[in-house]
Amino acid sequence: MLNCYIGLGSNLEEPRQQVSRAISELATFRSSALIRVSSLYHSKAIGPKQADYINAVAELETTQSASELLVKMQELESAHGRVRLQHWGPRTLDLDLLLYGHEQINNKQLTVPHPEMINRNFVLIPLYEIAAELTIPGMGKLADLVAQIDHGGIEIIDPNECRDE
Repeated sequence: MLNCYIGLGSNLEEPRQQVSRAISELATFRSSALIRVSSLYHSKAIGPKQADYINAVAELETTQSASELLVKMQELESAHGRVRLQHWGPRTLDLDLLLYGHEQINNKQLTVPHPEMINRNFVLIPLYEIAAELTIPGMGKLADLVAQIDHGGIEIIDPNECRDE
């Protein structure tokens, strides 16, 4: 078993429910166990003008290969109605394999650690919430990265808050 971290995001069709349901579905992945999940966060979208996002990070323990996990994640995105029309465009569900153990992977299908994670507060802050002690291969200590990133445009969602996004 090895630990991996998956970033989740949505800004279409009830984003909070999309992310919450996807977290539950990650727990059903074959040869995997859901270990920890961050709080949900509300964040400003990057890229083209669009609605804000709901984001979270989940930790899985798995025996699946990174490529097997990627296929399952893409199947889950499709099941949530994900359509890839525009780079950084709006989406019902976005799943990113952020870290896969301590491995560094760079092939046509997958780059791990996720190359943009150090520039994304909506990834680093939820990841830090559940794994503050992490060192990200080739990037450094997570605590140092979080200390250096802009914390603007992101806020934790109170689980008792009832508003829909």
